[in-house]
Amino acid sequence: MSTITFVTGNINKLKEVTAILSGSKELSAETKVGKFTITNRKIDLDELQGTVEEVIKRKCMQAAKVIGGPVMCEDTCLCFKAMQYQLPGPYIKWFVKYVGLDGINKMLDGFDDRSAQAVTTFGYCEGPGSDVHLFQGRTDGKIVSKRGPTDFGWDAIFQPDGFETTYSEMRGPEKNKISQRYKALSKLKEFLMAQ
Repeated sequence: MSTITFVTGNINKLKEVTAILSGSKELSAETKVGKFTITNRKIDLDELQGTVEEVIKRKCMQAAKVIGGPVMCEDTCLCFKAMQYQLPGPYIKWFVKYVGLDGINKMLDGFDDRSAQAVTTFGYCEGPGSDVHLFQGRTDGKIVSKRGPTDFGWDAIFQPDGFETTYSEMRGPEKNKISQRYKALSKLKEFLMAQ
């Protein structure tokens, strides 16, 4: 059985990934997918700029060198239609940190359209020098005033289309069934099961 290291130190992200891949609600140090055991490790990687695809490819290649074996990396973006789906993009984490959820919401004041797209991209690399395979999921929604717990990034201001609740208000299995992370991980899981 081969081990893949999921590069993250974010416990909430780890919980979601573990739950989606294993179909379990419990946090586990390891998850099995086909012939692979997936563990996690926090690694400080360079903060890169570019499109989400460029960022995740470079993060994955860098992580594979540090780990010396198979890795998977993830990047989640929040993209506003009013900003041609380019911003905040892969920089959403810094927007949350420095302007907060209210500040992000105010960025759309003056625009008629508050549509947004949540995008998660997973990269998988077999090891140093190997190609990076990308798996992406997207969920359409809109930016709303914050509702629900505010302890998981921008979940409290993103309301997916077809729902009256924000990601933050739904959490757990309900969110995991429709989220962009679920869509991306489903593609990654299918790829790993075929290996």
